Amino acid sequence: MAHARRRRRLGAVPTRGLTHLQIAVRDIRKARRFYEGVFGMVERFRAGPEFVFLGTPGAHDIVTLNRSPSRRARPGAMGGIVHFGFRLRRARDMDAAVAAVERHGGTLVRRGEHEPGEPYAFVRDPDGYLLEVFYDPRGPAPRP
Repeated sequence: MAHARRRRRLGAVPTRGLTHLQIAVRDIRKARRFYEGVFGMVERFRAGPEFVFLGTPGAHDIVTLNRSPSRRARPGAMGGIVHFGFRLRRARDMDAAVAAVERHGGTLVRRGEHEPGEPYAFVRDPDGYLLEVFYDPRGPAPRP
């Protein structure tokens, strides 16, 4: 009961977190192959020929690939977003992740460690979006 009162007092609405991102792409097949091949995402559904919804098995995330004519001129444009990221389950998978990015048409920008044992790599997908692939051993954010 106290938890519910605190949430109401803070004005927070319970969610499952950030789960959806839509990006403009030049070639929907090439983009789909990149996200499937690098991150293991699978096609969840389509909305006509211009929208493909991908998700990570076992997760609640969706990346929507949008190749609508009104968006086609802007692939890779990030607006105010600096980058978006994919969290690895194991730190030791970083080399394989970078190799998969390059194998599927992406490029490595830089890599390092946020802290010892917490590697990261900034990469670009085939449309030029900046992604961070990282490992963070910490669990979910604590509940308020």
